[in-house]
Amino acid sequence: MRFFAGSGPRLVPPHAVPAGALEDLLATRRVASAFVTENVATFRTATSGQSAPVVGVTDGGRGLPGRRSTPVQLTGACWVGSNVVPVVLDDAGIRLVADHLLAQRRPRASFFGPQREVLALWNAVQPRWSEPFAVREEQPLMVAKRHSDSAPHPEVRPADPSEVAEVLPASAAMFEEEVGYSPFVAGDNGYVRRVSRLIEDQRTFVVRRDGRVVFKADIGAAAGDVCQIQGVWVAPEHRGQGWAVPCMTAVVEAARRRWPLVSLYVNSYNRAALRTYHRAGFNRVGTFATVLF
Repeated sequence: MRFFAGSGPRLVPPHAVPAGALEDLLATRRVASAFVTENVATFRTATSGQSAPVVGVTDGGRGLPGRRSTPVQLTGACWVGSNVVPVVLDDAGIRLVADHLLAQRRPRASFFGPQREVLALWNAVQPRWSEPFAVREEQPLMVAKRHSDSAPHPEVRPADPSEVAEVLPASAAMFEEEVGYSPFVAGDNGYVRRVSRLIEDQRTFVVRRDGRVVFKADIGAAAGDVCQIQGVWVAPEHRGQGWAVPCMTAVVEAARRRWPLVSLYVNSYNRAALRTYHRAGFNRVGTFATVLF
């Protein structure tokens, strides 16, 4: 890996990524970068003092180390935690981040984010990477911009912290349908903590019938005035009965009280979900891709 080495574009290590420059870059893609923006903020407010796992890319002609009059300016950035999430990367940035990932030799759960960057990174590391579980090459990124075709479902509400045990089966069923294996396969409590935290933050919305959760959606990422809905699930016995649009309409209305800009992304082959989101007022604004391991 090349951290501030030689001429030309260079990789900036996490501890040296300047906060202001990263914020400026994130602001250029504030909808697509909700996950990164939120997690960077979490690291900054933590007491551990650790830097957020974000590498930057800088043009070799600017921001040379040791010159206080020319602070580092970023042309690209990428989150490199258990997930790899590009913010924006040009071709040179793709090569640098790919070299960095290969040099670290660490497994990742996924690559996800803007389609061009994700697929280019994957192509760069693929010959030396483990076989993916799935490659989702086209995932429309959507924002709620129009009025819904439906009134909101009156039973949709934030889950209560006392309902973790009831929400977990719905969350796990959604996860398994989406990625093909149980979220508990690792044998730890990470998934339970994630579900519990979203509920405690009033970011999980549910409908319960006869004691069971039959609809669920999460605000999976949120930063500034932007949020991203994830984990949408309707119980199989209620599918095809007109639940999805009014339930999504209710979630959007509730989310907008905290985050005016409501987004989500969806697999392009999921025609039913695309129809639902369009009817709930969503328009396509970009394209994501995901590589799952």
